[in-house]
Formats: sequence, structure tokens, C-alpha cells
Amino acid sequence: MNSGNSPEKLCRCPWLDTSKPDYVKYHDEEWGVPVHDDQKLFEYLTLESAQAGLSWYTILKRRDGYREAFANFDVEIVAKYSQEKIEELMLNSNIIRNRLKINAAVNNAQCFIEIKKEFGSFSTYMWQFVNNKTIVNSWDNLADYPATSAESDAWCKDLKKRGFKFVGSTICYAHMQACGMINDHHKDCYKRSQIINEYQQV
Repeated sequence: MNSGNSPEKLCRCPWLDTSKPDYVKYHDEEWGVPVHDDQKLFEYLTLESAQAGLSWYTILKRRDGYREAFANFDVEIVAKYSQEKIEELMLNSNIIRNRLKINAAVNNAQCFIEIKKEFGSFSTYMWQFVNNKTIVNSWDNLADYPATSAESDAWCKDLKKRGFKFVGSTICYAHMQACGMINDHHKDCYKRSQIINEYQQV
């Protein structure tokens, strides 16, 4: 593995399309890095829910549009979105204009706030599903990557019990990967060891 200063020579995950600079930036700077900030977690959860049935890159390209449409993911503001606001968002070409997904974002903001009241933060609630420590996997091939896990199944079940929408186990697993609950960088990817060295409690 080449770990020199040239980003083009770094070994990265096999799922990444390195011809897309914004995708590479997301992989290099965000994917798999542990997140505990509730506003960022609400952003990730909303975007992952919007992704259902689509590619992640489709959502990533619209991220700025989502940030503008959803008040930079201020959960208190989104939770109070009116039906009129939802109708306005249905005309917004900078996001995925799916009524069920937009309604889910508002609904999930309301549920998110209830969890914050109960646990003090969404982060505290969420990280308990991995015992507050990143699960580190070691995949040899792209085909080895799972779509779900026992942890995502358990979290999905609890989120649904609490009223969340568009939070199937696959979406939950993708969220857990994105925010560092699971380190699913390929075993040869430079970010895998970097995250372990910077964030793991050994």
C-alpha cells in the first residue's frame, strides 16, 4: 500500500469511483470517521433515508440542496415543518422530490427530538448499539461487504418502534458505516488504519 502524500496513489475502497472528486473527498474525509455531533447525525440519517432505492452518489450530489431545504439539518426547525413547507419542498429540484421521504424527514426530526430528551443526545442513544466502540471489519473483496448486520437489525427495530420512517436495516447499516459505528473500509484502504489509529480504543 502506498501511503505517500499523493492522494492519487493512495489505496482506497473498491466501491469508490475515483473519477468523481467529490466522491473521493467524501470517502477520504467523512466515510467511517466516528461522529458524535447530533446535528451531523441527523444530516446523515436524513440523507441515508433519502437514498432508499437510489445510489449514494445521487444524494451526495444534492447534499447542498438538502442542507438548504432542511435548514442545515437543524432538527428543531425541521420538526416544525408545515404541510405548506412540505408542498414547497415537493417543487424543489435540488432534492429528491419524493413525498414519502420528505414527510419521513419531518417525522424523523420529531422522533429524533424525543430521543434527545430521553438520552440527553441522539449520539448517546445510537452508539449503545455497538457498545460505544467502533466495530472494525476486514473485507478482502467487494462481494464480502454485507448490507445489514445483527447490530443494524437491532437498531432498525428500535427506531421503528420509536416511530421512525424509511429506516430499514440496510439504511441503518449504511448510516452506521458512514458515521463510524462500523469501520468498513477495505483492509487495504489507507483510511481503515488511519481511523483505527486516530479513534480506536485499543
